[in-house]
Formats: sequence, structure tokens, C-alpha cells
Amino acid sequence: MPDHFDEHIGTRLRELRKRRGLTQRELANHSGVSLSTIRNVEQGTQTAVRLETVRKLASALRTRTSILAAREPSGQENAPTAVWDELRRAVEQPHGDLPEPPTVDGVEEALRAARAAYFADDFDSLAARLPVLLRDADSLGDASTARDVRARLLGFTGSVLTQVRQWRAADTALERALDAAPDAATAAGIINTRCWLLLRQGHLTEARETATRWADDVEPRRVSRATPDDLAAWGFLLLKVAAASIRDNRPGEADTALKMAQGAAVITGRDLGYGRRMNRWSPTIVAHKRVEHLVITEQPDRALALADQTAKIAPRHRLPSDGNANRHLLDTANAHAQLRDYGEAMGTLLEVHRRAPSWLANQRYARDILGNIVAKRRTLTPEMRMLAEAIELPV
Repeated sequence: MPDHFDEHIGTRLRELRKRRGLTQRELANHSGVSLSTIRNVEQGTQTAVRLETVRKLASALRTRTSILAAREPSGQENAPTAVWDELRRAVEQPHGDLPEPPTVDGVEEALRAARAAYFADDFDSLAARLPVLLRDADSLGDASTARDVRARLLGFTGSVLTQVRQWRAADTALERALDAAPDAATAAGIINTRCWLLLRQGHLTEARETATRWADDVEPRRVSRATPDDLAAWGFLLLKVAAASIRDNRPGEADTALKMAQGAAVITGRDLGYGRRMNRWSPTIVAHKRVEHLVITEQPDRALALADQTAKIAPRHRLPSDGNANRHLLDTANAHAQLRDYGEAMGTLLEVHRRAPSWLANQRYARDILGNIVAKRRTLTPEMRMLAEAIELPV
């Protein structure tokens, strides 16, 4: 789905193009964006443009994506749906006292069960159980143990709401989580999720600056003596710096941040499970992000070569069905599509659908990839129609 920019993006595009001495056709040739799209944007008849399209134009014009966008896109929030109404209210509205006071241990156990449901792609269960769990957590008081579990629960809730594109409620949950965080390590994990929210909305500058500031704050003074959790917190923030930078046409900054994240992963010395974090941490995670960067910069051959090399260490069938692993599979599908190997691209999309159908349904990225595939077809296979219906792609 497109991101909606303000009506002045056409004026900015035209001014930058003329300043570079390019015709519309020359810009189309340099950027890979169709001539009709460039004409429509400059004429102001099209303001719904994919962020990736703006990145291509900005790259051809030798400028930052955020400069061409000027007012960065807010991303397209999913329309409010009844299934998430109760959770939004639980996040945004205060609750009264409960007749039977909960316990920290009870909320902790329920949070573990909710996380298991998340990784099992059971979003219907989360929509039902999280409102009750939030009310319990709000009734625990302000002791350090209560604040700790409440902060982690609100941070987790922010992740869920970000995944289903409920931006405003996600932002509220993360603000509350940060306020409740009892220590810097917990706060860093919440900021990592907030940067992900900003990236999904297209707020590249804010995501990069926020991640950079926090990465500087949590960087271990002596890396060789840092705990694995400290290294993971620092590494994930570096990955967010890299993600924002590569999308904003700052490849040097992205590469530097990735190298630092790789160093943190190697020093960790082992793969870290989820623990108190929402993400696994390992050199494989960093390698998957390198693949993502190669796909964004349209280097599909290199992306697939690195994906194959990484798969020898971490086979695809052994990857857990979490956001990082599933996103990596979408990147490989996109790389195949860029090379016009649509059979492999479809096979990978179907693999993700089997692994995590609810997760996939909330990925505009998947719709872009499948849309590219079906646009090249006169007739659609049954699998294409099934997948288009599952991810709500009009065909």
C-alpha cells in the first residue's frame, strides 16, 4: 500500500530534478521509477507513493529520502477494527480497582503465555487476553517488581499493536512502558520497539536519531566485559540505526552501524533466546539484516548469495516463526522477484503464509511483492488467488 505525502512533494521533486539538470525521462531512467509516476507526482495528481519509490527518486537525485519527503509520511494505519477495540481502551484509559488483587507472579506467568501466543501467530488470543492482563498490571502498585513487569507488558503490547498497524495505541503503550521502566536495560528494549514503530510509519530521521542517541547511551564502556544482555540491547539499537540509514540513502552510516552490530553479536559468543527481550540475538540476525539492506538497494544477486551462505549455518526450516525470520523470508522472496524468478518468489511467500498467516496478513511489504508478481501475469494460479485473498491484495 502507498504512503500518503503532502501535496508539495511534486513541487520538491520537480525543483530537485531541475536543479540536477535532469528531464523527467532521464530521472525515470536513472531511478527505475516509471515516467508516468514521475509526471503524476510532479503534477500533483498523485500523492499516494510508496516510500521505496521516494527512496529510489531521492537516490537518483543524490539526496536524502527525508529531504525529498520533507514532511515524512505517517504510514497508513489500519482502520480501527472491533477485534482491537478493547485493547486500545485498556492502553489508553485508566482502570478502577479490581475486586481480587492480582500478583506480580501471576501477571509474569500470564505475560509469558501471551508471548508464546505471539510467537505462535495467535493474534486472536492476544486481542482477548491482553486487555485483562493490562488491567491486572495496572493494579499492582509502584514497587520495583510491579513496575518492571508492567513496563515489559506495555512494551510487549506496543509490539503487538505495531505489528497490526495500530499506530496511535502502540505509541501510547510504548510511552507508558518507558515511563514505568525501572532501569536502562528495560528502557532500551522499549526504545528498540519504538524505533521499529517509527520505521513502519516512515519517520526515518526520528528513528535514526532516537536509535543513535540510545545506542550511544547504552554502549558498554568495556565491550569485552559486557553481559550478553547488554550487548544485545546495544546491538539491536545499532540495527535500528542501520535500518533507518539505509532507507534514508545513508549507506555509509548503515554499513558502519551493521559492522558494529556484527561485532557485538560475535562478542556475545552464543545465540541468545528471547528471555526478557522480544527478539533473539545472534550473528544470524545481523546477517539477515545485511540481506535486507542488499534488497533495499536492489542488489538481488548479492542478497540471495548471502542468504544461501547464512542458510548453511541457520537453515530456513529451523528458523523460528518470529518477525525477524519471517521478514528475512520476505526479503528473499523480493530478491527473487527482482530477478524475475517469480516461481521461487511465490514459493517463499507461500512458505511464510504456512508459517505465520496472521503475521503475513499485516505486511504491506508482502502485498507489494505479490502485486509485482501478479502484474506480470495474464492469468493467476489458484495459489496466487489464495494468497492475494489472504493478504487482501486486490486482483
